[in-house]
Amino acid sequence: MIKPLLVLFSVVLAAWVYQSNQPPPPKLSGTPNGPPITAPRSKLKDGRYLAYKEWGVPKENAKYKMIYLHGFGSFRLGIPTFSQEVLEELGVYLLSYDRPGYGESDPDPNRDAKTVAMDTEELADNLNLGPKFYVLGASMGGAFTWSVVKHIPHRLAGAILICPAVNFWWPGFPSNVTMQTWNQLIPQEKWAVRVARYFPSLVYWWNTQNLFPRSAIISGDMRLYSPEDVQILPELIARSAEFMHVADQQGVYESLHRDLKVWLSEWGFSPVDLPNPFPNNEGSVHLWHGAEDWMVPVFTSRYIVQKLPWIQYYELPTAGHLFSFADGMGDHILKTFFKEH
Repeated sequence: MIKPLLVLFSVVLAAWVYQSNQPPPPKLSGTPNGPPITAPRSKLKDGRYLAYKEWGVPKENAKYKMIYLHGFGSFRLGIPTFSQEVLEELGVYLLSYDRPGYGESDPDPNRDAKTVAMDTEELADNLNLGPKFYVLGASMGGAFTWSVVKHIPHRLAGAILICPAVNFWWPGFPSNVTMQTWNQLIPQEKWAVRVARYFPSLVYWWNTQNLFPRSAIISGDMRLYSPEDVQILPELIARSAEFMHVADQQGVYESLHRDLKVWLSEWGFSPVDLPNPFPNNEGSVHLWHGAEDWMVPVFTSRYIVQKLPWIQYYELPTAGHLFSFADGMGDHILKTFFKEH
């Protein structure tokens, strides 16, 4: 009697998990059931659209043209604290866009680390940014900036990475460095990372069920924020209150959940193996990280810059993950970078 009951329970459990793991179709921007289109969008060769926002000086008058890659759970308006005055002073045209599935950009079911670089290049061409441009990526956008450096180095004039996210399965890192980073994660996030890596088909179910703790990042767990982050959060929330819902408005699966899957997938390369994209010092790569970053621990960035001495590294001893959103910090990062260009 017990064995048939166990079999029945297993079948029912499997059916429940299967049903619970079927994400609803995305609510595409501009469709009858989807959010309205409010931003300019550019059509890619495969028919998808990317929504974008232009900041700073007009591109025809710009001395520098830069593309910003936003972080996890953000979108085109979630940029660091760049002031219009400093963008004009430096002569910077800044283009931010919604990565696929976020905001008003169409999802990409074939998205991987490389396609982010290809989307960036194609968008730059569609908007006539010229043969070379700069890229700045923060957090998850910082991780994908490594992909830009890898796949389209010939298009880069320079790059900035701010607290770039870490794929724990990138090869080339000593186990002690990886474990230092891993051990600083809270248990809840470790489980979400394991699911995304080893059971990517269960990511939607894991992050929508109520039996086990979901991703701490998606849940907004305050244990991820350092004391300085906590000080920055109120103003950051106030600045973004009116559009916080926009990032995942087409659905959490094609934005947040696919980001988790892509981030922790096989990338085909490791940052520590990247060659210098500027062997003749015709450009530079800057990496900024807070020593008190509890969301993306600093240890991996420290190792990368040891292996790649051509990266200029800036570590802030008391800063957390959100330091680029502190008043004046975005301007400071840009001024530090462009004084060399």
